[in-house]
Amino acid sequence: MFLTAQPLDPIAFEIGPLTIFWYGILIGLGAFLGYLLTNREMKKRGLPADMLADLLMFALPAAIIGARIYYVIFRWEQFADNPISAFAIWEGGLAIHGALIASVITGLIFAKVRKVSFWKLADITAPGILLGQAIGRWGNFMNQEVYGGEVPRSFLENMMLPNFIIEQMFINGAYHHPTFLYESVWNILGVALLLYLRRWNLRRGELFITYFIYYSIGRLVIEGIRTDYLLLFGVLRTAQVLSITLIIAGIILIIYRRKKGLADKRYLDN
Repeated sequence: MFLTAQPLDPIAFEIGPLTIFWYGILIGLGAFLGYLLTNREMKKRGLPADMLADLLMFALPAAIIGARIYYVIFRWEQFADNPISAFAIWEGGLAIHGALIASVITGLIFAKVRKVSFWKLADITAPGILLGQAIGRWGNFMNQEVYGGEVPRSFLENMMLPNFIIEQMFINGAYHHPTFLYESVWNILGVALLLYLRRWNLRRGELFITYFIYYSIGRLVIEGIRTDYLLLFGVLRTAQVLSITLIIAGIILIIYRRKKGLADKRYLDN
């Protein structure tokens, strides 16, 4: 018989009437570290020093809004009785696919306005985006969300997880798969893979497409373990449907762009 500890406090600190949540801090930290990683590469690739900051000024708000809208659409029953609660993003409820959709749209518009190749910009930012996702998942950990089905405590102990993770996975009277951790680790490995693939000097756009394929493979598997999934038509797991779509579309896009000569430039080309 184990005496379980209290869950970690999702509130980091309070300043007067202002409440700061770990969820927001960790998402912000992920965005900041992703920025540092990307900014270094932007300079190497000869892009203006202020371009990334300008892009993030539009992309970050768009990503947060897109992530929330996506989540609210597929969980409308949760907000129907109190629509104003849809604005309480500090309580959790941001869908990464919504953020990615909004970010890609923002990137396309930004690239056109600034007269720079979207694919070049996308390739450079891909590892930083994935790093931000990896760290942001720990915000879900603090909110005790994005977890999987029930497991015995021994399962978590055999994974040699630190006690604070094991205890935080004790939810509603049972221990659960730390699927937030599975995805975070998968994403960190993905960052290493993308950085390695830079040396291969892939054709322009293929690093970004590889990011989508890689992330979607992991999400497809992990989503099958999660319990707090979004549903499409009340039956299909939305993230799995979208992941399969992105994997297939990514492979087809790489083949199509090569056959049509749309990917003649390489990653390291100016």
